[in-house]
Amino acid sequence: AIVSFEMEQMLLPRLSGPHVPACFGTGDFAHQAYVVIERIPGQTLYKRLADLPLAYEEARAVAAKIASALADLHRQNVIHHDIKLSSIMFRPSGEAVLIDFGLSHHNHLPDLLQEEFRLPFGTAPYTAPERLLGVRDDPRSDLFSLGVLLYFFTTGVRPFGETETLRGMRRRLWRDPHPPRKLKVAYPPWLQEIVLRCLEIEPVWRYPTASQLAFELAHPDQIKLTARSERAKRDSLSTVWRRRFDRGLTQPKPKSDVAAHLASSPIVAVAVDTLEGSPALNEALRVTTARILATLPSARLACVNVLKLGRITIDRTLDKEGHNKHVERLVALKHWASPLKLDEDRLSVHVLEAVDAASAILEFTRANHVDHIIIGAQQHSGLSALLGGVSGKVASEAVCTVTVVRPPRLAAQSEKLDGEERSTASL
Repeated sequence: AIVSFEMEQMLLPRLSGPHVPACFGTGDFAHQAYVVIERIPGQTLYKRLADLPLAYEEARAVAAKIASALADLHRQNVIHHDIKLSSIMFRPSGEAVLIDFGLSHHNHLPDLLQEEFRLPFGTAPYTAPERLLGVRDDPRSDLFSLGVLLYFFTTGVRPFGETETLRGMRRRLWRDPHPPRKLKVAYPPWLQEIVLRCLEIEPVWRYPTASQLAFELAHPDQIKLTARSERAKRDSLSTVWRRRFDRGLTQPKPKSDVAAHLASSPIVAVAVDTLEGSPALNEALRVTTARILATLPSARLACVNVLKLGRITIDRTLDKEGHNKHVERLVALKHWASPLKLDEDRLSVHVLEAVDAASAILEFTRANHVDHIIIGAQQHSGLSALLGGVSGKVASEAVCTVTVVRPPRLAAQSEKLDGEERSTASL
């Protein structure tokens, strides 16, 4: 208990944002040990225990908020290590708040639990397999715990039972849980895909980051279904037996770096104008996107197009030929992305309907934890138009990295135009 208290004393003052309680002060053991933190109104998710199983849509929405909270926590170099019903609250505004950081790990601070103890402290039903091997620096351990929660939310049963013994917990190093479809025949395939991917034994088989998991939960219609989604029974005994004696699964893994792991698995959004964008600019966008993704094999790409709505006029869903505008743009985005040859689980396409294109892109970026935006420059003018157009607004207001792309010829013309503008200004 003392070590857990010391961990909270170290961590809480360094955390910020809506997904953690604010810390107002701490005191050490030399005088009076204390931590003063924000009081979050309401109760933890534990109060929903009697309501389980939840409706699938409600469970998806709750899990998406928790995944967003974990993404924010991981960006601050912290792994929670005790995700469960009683460590999650919600603000009146809707954001998930993570509490109880006594078992957490900070990538840049001493890990007192690892230094002083050899047992995997935590809540047994939610403990990730690698934790049993002494691994405390992999953020995907929290995704495993969230997978346990989502399984529990939707079936009313914990995937690995209620075992509290170390021997019983070690079975999850080689024994997979019953697929949800075995418990509930009508279980949605997309939801089972998410749950079982989170519960994979090897961290590398799970989602790379909490941001990518939150993205999947926000867009269930675009989830790439694999054999996981159709699984109706556990792995065969022969598979379990081989896994049981695979030393690669049962040996401790080398130390990882949280920040480096997150940086190698970003969500990249590329804004493509499939209707009015020039072929040269769209090709330049594709070339730039391919170069960026080539260095980031775990990155996810979201192709975005904005279908502009009129401020006053009534918008029609069909064009002059009677084709659905939204569907046509989805098809065009897929066609634009096809030369990139990405696996389906790394690609999604989105048509945003909005009056203001820049605001729609910025909101999509914020809601989906996008790490990098690629957008085309204005084609009709130089620097002044760039700073005032869609790309300029996105570049100046986005909270992530923005790459503004010009095709080679347009770039040369812009340099000439900017030079003329500077010469005119000097006169």
